[in-house]
Amino acid sequence: MLNIADTLYRWCREARPFALATVIQVSDSAPLLPGTALAVDADGNVAGGISGGCVAVAVYELCTQILESGAPPVRASFGYSDDDAFAVGPTCDGELEVLVQRVDPAEQSHLATALEEVLAGVPISVAQVIDGPKCMLGRTLSVYGGGSTYDGTLGSQSTDRAVATKVRALLRAGRTGRVEVGGDADTCPEKLTLLVHTHAAPPRMLVFGAVDFAAALSQADRFLGYHVTVCDARPVFATRERFPHAHEVVVDRPHHYLEHAEVDARTAICVLTRDAESDVPLLRTALELPVGYIGAMGSRRTHEERRERLRGTGVPEEHLARLHSPIGLDLGAQTPEETAISITAEIIAHINKGSGLLLSRVHGPMHGSHPVVQGASPAEILPV
Repeated sequence: MLNIADTLYRWCREARPFALATVIQVSDSAPLLPGTALAVDADGNVAGGISGGCVAVAVYELCTQILESGAPPVRASFGYSDDDAFAVGPTCDGELEVLVQRVDPAEQSHLATALEEVLAGVPISVAQVIDGPKCMLGRTLSVYGGGSTYDGTLGSQSTDRAVATKVRALLRAGRTGRVEVGGDADTCPEKLTLLVHTHAAPPRMLVFGAVDFAAALSQADRFLGYHVTVCDARPVFATRERFPHAHEVVVDRPHHYLEHAEVDARTAICVLTRDAESDVPLLRTALELPVGYIGAMGSRRTHEERRERLRGTGVPEEHLARLHSPIGLDLGAQTPEETAISITAEIIAHINKGSGLLLSRVHGPMHGSHPVVQGASPAEILPV
């Protein structure tokens, strides 16, 4: 639906009901991606499009029927089945499934807010129920920014919280996709499948230090969906050949580059240089920025010396508390590749408020933020 956010926002502001048809599944060679939408208002105005030819006509007619009758949302498949009253074939011989629903802006005020955020360029995901109890079809939950704020009409706090937790990963990666929740007492009794519509550029990973660890880390971070930048002041080391998995390799003094870099709450900064002369001004700049994660490589001795240097430049304790150093989780890592896994594991745990503990020692909800550890005292459960 976010492909027609401008029109839907205007209709919501005008309190104009409309029918929304969303592609929720495609197969074979259908030309559209899930999330593509078409909307029709009471005057017959159309925004967006779904396929072409007969399919577009059939979807338009179904939208009109749903809008005029006020009928509950329906799922319709479009392909070559003679058993389907709307069975018409896309020009590429593919098949697609569409969810059609009536949207009354007065009953979904949060949707206008979400669409406004999209138009303002703010990262956001809108999770739409596409499978589950009929009374839940079409309901949405909006998840904002870093994923800590959400709003919607799913019906219960536990369901909202479970969905928001699942959506955060897609929002951070800037991806549209499906999530499933429910079917248990800890989230909601009914199992739900939701299509997550995401508007966001991929999060940034800024890696400082053109070292072997940076090469392995850039590969791991790219796999996780980050837009990876490697920065180093030494042109002989900061080359595309040495960092083929980075989206960009920058030759610049690290703190100078960071002073002008575009960052947000999803940005992760990894300092791998272990050079106090460059680390201190870089980390001082980083700790003043509203980013999601800041980590620095080095021994415990290096870490303590670095903290004292930062204190000496006037960095307050509350800023120093944001620094993850020595960087990474204790995995016994030896190689650059293992170290990259250690670092990315800590970043994932930090962002998701995970404990970093062995799942075999945790009981209760596996994705909860407060695990119960078997055989451990509260003092042994340390925050990430």
